[in-house]
Amino acid sequence: MNKSPFRIAIAGLGTVGGGVVKALTARGEELSRRAGRELKLVSVSARDPRKARGYALTGWTADPLELARGEADVVVELIGGDEGIARDLVTLALKNGKHVVTANKALLARHGTELAELAESRGVTLKFEAAAAGGIPILKALREGLIAQPIEAVKGILNGTCNYILTEMESSGRSFAAVLKEAQARGYAEADPTLDVGGGDTAHKLALLSSLAFGTRPDLDSISVEGIEHITPDDIAYAREFGFRIKLLGVTRRVGEGIEQKVHPSMVRQRSPLANVDGAQNGVMVDAGAAGSFFFSGRGAGETPTASAVIADIVEAASETPSPVFGRPARSLTRLVPADAKAAVSPWYLRFEVLDVPGVLALIAGHLAEAGVSIESMIQRGRDPGEPVAIVMITHETAQANVERALKAIAASDKVRSRPCMIPMEAA
Repeated sequence: MNKSPFRIAIAGLGTVGGGVVKALTARGEELSRRAGRELKLVSVSARDPRKARGYALTGWTADPLELARGEADVVVELIGGDEGIARDLVTLALKNGKHVVTANKALLARHGTELAELAESRGVTLKFEAAAAGGIPILKALREGLIAQPIEAVKGILNGTCNYILTEMESSGRSFAAVLKEAQARGYAEADPTLDVGGGDTAHKLALLSSLAFGTRPDLDSISVEGIEHITPDDIAYAREFGFRIKLLGVTRRVGEGIEQKVHPSMVRQRSPLANVDGAQNGVMVDAGAAGSFFFSGRGAGETPTASAVIADIVEAASETPSPVFGRPARSLTRLVPADAKAAVSPWYLRFEVLDVPGVLALIAGHLAEAGVSIESMIQRGRDPGEPVAIVMITHETAQANVERALKAIAASDKVRSRPCMIPMEAA
């Protein structure tokens, strides 16, 4: 065993940071043997030194930036955010020749290329397995395991909050708002859930998966993002009738000469592995071309799985020669060429809330036909007199732009009572 200890500094002692400290305390000897040298926690920094945490604060430091100037060999950044103190800390640590381990997907989605170039120029490691899908080793698989054949696509359920809400809506028949309120009360959703339910958190993670899969610079701005706020219990029930479940997916794939990146609710066939990822779990499907398809699932958040991913990165940083951050030298990462999202072709689920009057179905069918959208199947049910009725359709494969053009014309009718709903159907 290397006689020199590997000195660790941790910034941020929330759920994940606390889990890392507990793991180092409980399993320090075993983890040190795996690393080939002693793993030694030498300093920590967090907002409140007086908070009861259930463990000692080793080497408390009020200013997180001091961790990057101190004796540590690796700085573990668990503060979060793509700017401010988190970015300053990671940048300073790398400049000072310290390894960095982080779970900060927002930081890397925005600044991953420049931070990777900095780490590689200083000959140190920047590791971030915990930044996407918690304890699932998907980043390692894309960086090191699935490299023999070109990756064609990566599709994933990457946000446990959204998956929990959709699962509960399906099992209970309750509305999005009601289930969200319960999720907040149980700690599954933040007080401000916008980043989760609006798809932003999934987009951060997808930017990293896309970079590793295709050798491109993380490009958050080219991701098309749609959340789950508009999904209704009726949509979920109709999906079940057609043999599908609704999941919020992050999808990145080759389309011609470009890369499509999108976050959106999707209809997934009930027999698909992704359809059977329930509750707060995460799941990722990788299409590795000639090598076949691979599926990864597990807990995507929480103290133990995420801390486990951080610990694994610390052990690797202590025992390995630094390697390219994104699997390729940062300077060789190419600019991502976005595929035309409007040209994306798939079957679509369409739901219309309309007045139950003669001619309304003909109006809808007419606009769809004019846009080149053909219907595979349909459900129409009556309601109480005077109440709007739902017309639900599944289309044949059609370009997104055609469907949107038809829905814009349909929505302009005074017979349509709310914005039409369109959800793509993923072959997953």
